[in-house]
Amino acid sequence: MQMKLTEIAHALHIEMQGLTETTITQVVFDSRQAQPGSLFVPLVAARDGHDFVAAAFENGASATLWQKDHPLPAGAHNYLPVTDTLAALQQLSHYYLKKINPLVVAITGSNGKTTTKDMTAAILAEKYQVVKTQANHNNEIGVPITILSMEQSTEVLVVEMGMDHAGELAALSSLVDPDIAVITMIGEAHIEFFGTRAKIADAKMEITQFLKPTGTFIYNGDEPLLRQRAQSLTQEQLTFGRQSSNDLRASQIVPTKEQTTFMTNKWPQQQFLIPMLGDYNVDNALAALSVGARLGVELPKMQQALAHFQPTKNRTQWLKAANGAQILSDVYNANPTAMIDVIKNFSRVPAAGRRLLVLGDMLELGEQAADMHAQVAQAINPDQIAAVYLYGDLMKSLQVALKQSLPVYYYQLGQMDLLIAALKKDLKADDMVLLKASNGLHLDQVLAALLP
Repeated sequence: MQMKLTEIAHALHIEMQGLTETTITQVVFDSRQAQPGSLFVPLVAARDGHDFVAAAFENGASATLWQKDHPLPAGAHNYLPVTDTLAALQQLSHYYLKKINPLVVAITGSNGKTTTKDMTAAILAEKYQVVKTQANHNNEIGVPITILSMEQSTEVLVVEMGMDHAGELAALSSLVDPDIAVITMIGEAHIEFFGTRAKIADAKMEITQFLKPTGTFIYNGDEPLLRQRAQSLTQEQLTFGRQSSNDLRASQIVPTKEQTTFMTNKWPQQQFLIPMLGDYNVDNALAALSVGARLGVELPKMQQALAHFQPTKNRTQWLKAANGAQILSDVYNANPTAMIDVIKNFSRVPAAGRRLLVLGDMLELGEQAADMHAQVAQAINPDQIAAVYLYGDLMKSLQVALKQSLPVYYYQLGQMDLLIAALKKDLKADDMVLLKASNGLHLDQVLAALLP
């Protein structure tokens, strides 16, 4: 970005004298990332960002926001006083978005939103100047920071949106006014806060509240909860999935260890390839193809983009252990639908040795947590899986459900060292192992212990 400090003050309705005119090229909320040209945003959270304003200036920051309920330091210079720093960050991002005026593709869903975002951005980059959400910075802070990272040449913004509670997606939708809104699917993620999948669907549909009247709503048509709710919208709608009623549907899906191929009804003579394991990732590709086709990207370029896109780290990523074993890392997040899907796909991958599972708790499932963990047993076939390692208090329910149908090793929270030691001792060079859990279980530490 490039904005004069006086323009930022104007955008935030701040009238003040004595600003040193300077060009802001970056907005940060971590003082360690500050440098000349940075506007520092001191957010008030578990740690109060105002405590780090001095450090931001020491690192070269050119200006800072400052929440008015904090005493202004003596001699403060290029401090922009605002009522609420987070609200000001969002207000500034909305102003900047209107200034650059790109097409906006907003993506949410219980599963697959990060992968769909990566696929969509790769496809659209074949025709447009694209900026996308980095990593999974998809909340009330990450979305405005993504907006403010755009260069003036940006033609399309692909923004991922997450949520934990009702109202969050409506607020994010109001920030970006999407031209295209995408819902990948409805699962059980955050059901602790919503109670039912129907209420999760209601919350996901909030992404359409600020969809432009001329915009397009693209969603998984295999989900009755979405089809039902989409009937109230007047915007153009496109569906994707496996059922014959969808506008774009997949067939002849062939998953292998490191890639998956499929065909579609829209381009019946053309095969698509994605460099990922998992037929569930085909649905993400269908969503991305729907966006690409809607925005006029040529078919060969869409095929090329899908075949070579780079997924965000720790999304069904194959790695090699120090002893040569193959690791399928999917440790960023987990819910029952996603865990069952990845286990089923992993179980079909040809293996020279054994297939092992390392599964950790799935969080935010509320009162249904025990039952939902037990349900994962349906995906574990003793003819395909040699042993299961379970970590976390909730995984006790899965241990019971498996009923000693195969070797199961259970470790409570706090026993990760024991898990790592046992796994290192058991893992052979020709084995394959899947690691899957919610991010809060920190199975990335198990992964790190297995890598060279």
